[in-house]
Amino acid sequence: MIELMTSDASTRKLTTSKSIAGKFARLAATVLFGFSVFALAQAAPAAGSAPAAAAPDSPSTAAAAAAKATGTKVGTINIEQAIFLSNQGQRDFAELSKKFEPKQNELKTKSDEIDSLKKQLSAQQDKLNEVSRDKLVKDIETKQKSFDRSTQDAQEDFQAQQGEIGNKILTVMAPLIVKYASDNGYGMILDTSQQWPRGPVIWYGPAVDITQPVIEAFNVQSGVPAPAAGSTPTKPVKPAAKPAAPASKAPAATPPKQ
Repeated sequence: MIELMTSDASTRKLTTSKSIAGKFARLAATVLFGFSVFALAQAAPAAGSAPAAAAPDSPSTAAAAAAKATGTKVGTINIEQAIFLSNQGQRDFAELSKKFEPKQNELKTKSDEIDSLKKQLSAQQDKLNEVSRDKLVKDIETKQKSFDRSTQDAQEDFQAQQGEIGNKILTVMAPLIVKYASDNGYGMILDTSQQWPRGPVIWYGPAVDITQPVIEAFNVQSGVPAPAAGSTPTKPVKPAAKPAAPASKAPAATPPKQ
């Protein structure tokens, strides 16, 4: 999901997501590939034609795919990893992260401003009169609402573009999965992007995993060069949580000072 920024009253830092497990939930979503990925390959548009909405679960395409599934082996593939670790995936997600850096900086500036006002309120609320304190609280709330809206909009925009990248890669990768499975005697391929019990696979050995061969085949077909030697992939991340709300404090019993 770029963690654009995180912030609270005492700490502010840029963070990256710990996992890409949620990034392609709408793409893979613990999919049982088997016949459905065959159907997706059947539905893939021909080169030069306009993309059409895929219907991998339609009876006709599923039946056609089933007729071609003559293998008996069961294999696994981590679709999220295959998308992200492909040369095209690494390039496109790095570009997306770079694209959102200005928004990341903008949100950090807003967050720092809110945190500064919260510290001011915490330090001075016993010294402020009611009118001044209420004005400061209202200013914090207004800026917080603006920050929340901006963060939500950025997150939705980022996730939408993230999904577009993943779907674009998966559309091309699906026929390669089908071809590799068919050429190597597989009758079913299970997605291991999410661990059991969220995913369908309880346990599997590396010998049945086809993720790396599919990545290699996709890299050859895409023609996108590998990242520079020594560079590390930049994981796509999402906007982080909003700053914590200021702690409320009961008004002083005696009239506050000016």
